[in-house]
Parts: sequence; C-alpha cells; structure tokens
Amino acid sequence: MANLLNTLTNSIKHWYVPLIVGILFVVFGIYIFTVPLETYVTLSVIFSISFITSGLFEIFFSIQNAKTLSGWGWYLVGGLFSLAMGIYLVMYPGISITILPFVVGFTVMFRSFQLLGIAFDMKGMGILRWGNLAIASTLGIIFSFILLANPIFSGISLVTATALAFIFVGVSLAILSFDLKKVKDFPSKISNNLKEKIASLQNELKGTSQ
Repeated sequence: MANLLNTLTNSIKHWYVPLIVGILFVVFGIYIFTVPLETYVTLSVIFSISFITSGLFEIFFSIQNAKTLSGWGWYLVGGLFSLAMGIYLVMYPGISITILPFVVGFTVMFRSFQLLGIAFDMKGMGILRWGNLAIASTLGIIFSFILLANPIFSGISLVTATALAFIFVGVSLAILSFDLKKVKDFPSKISNNLKEKIASLQNELKGTSQ
C-alpha cells in the first residue's frame, strides 16, 4: 500500500530510458539475423556495446528513481550485471564461439528474469498491462535458454536464438517504458485535494509502523 501511494504522489524520472535501451536491443537483434554463423564471434563487439550502453543507462535510471520506484533495485542490479558482462567482452575480444553464447545467454536470461520480476511488481501496483511485459520477458527467457542449451536444440541456430532473445528483451523494455510513462502521468491527473489525503494517509501509515 505504501509503495503504491509513493508511486501515486511522485513522478518517475526519465521513463524513456528503458525505451532507448529497448530500441537498441531490437535494432541489434534484427542486425544479428543478417550475420552468418561463421562470423558469430565477430558479434562480440556488438554484444559488448549493447551491454555496456544498457548497463550505464539502467544504473543512471535506477539512481534517479531510487526514491520513486519501490523496485529500483531491480534496475540497479541489472545495470551493474550488464555493465560487467560488457566490460568482460571488451577485455576478452578473442573469446571463442563455445564461450560467447554462454556469456550472451546468461546476460540476456538475467535481464529477462529481471523484467519478469518487474512485471510482477507492476501487478502488485495494479497496472493492468503487466501481463504484456510478463509474456515478452518469458519469451526472452525461452530463447536465452535455447541459446545456452545449443546444440541440444539443433533445429534453431545460434544466430536465430541470439537475435530473438535480443528482440524480445528489447520489446519487454519498450513495454516497460510505456507502462512507466503511464505511472508517471498519473500524479498530474489527480487533484491537489486527493494528493493531500494521500500524503496524510502516508503519514498515518508511517506512524503505525513505528
């Protein structure tokens, strides 16, 4: 209850940051489709750029909204993890094709689970479209698992699994961004009188918890 009241009375900052990261992942995902399996290792540069960029964006977003979003820690942990994986790929540019899919797969799977957790946080906040985020992030988990399990799933190539995993993570981030925008716009739509009542209720909740 307290988390919901806090969201209603505080405006989310930079809601468009996940959208920017999501577009980045979708664009890279589409590009990955065009790369032959023989040159898959050369994509390590693309992966490192996407992970470092998304990590920095998410760290910035989480710090800016630490007092507004109850689940801001999800964004911070996800950003730090992505940044670490991006730096790892920069440090080891000659990584082999047997190791690279595991690095990419674990990173994408972690991000997908992160987004799935955020989806359930939104469910608790009463956001009706949380299911769209949950579905897209679940698909990201599935394709990252296929990427990790290769060559068990011989019917789908590393390139296809990687591209689809990137695309579904990107779509999840875009959905998240527009949901955050709705939450951001909500405080401006309620009256000052209601805001005062909400603030009073927050104070009462704080008093009873002490």
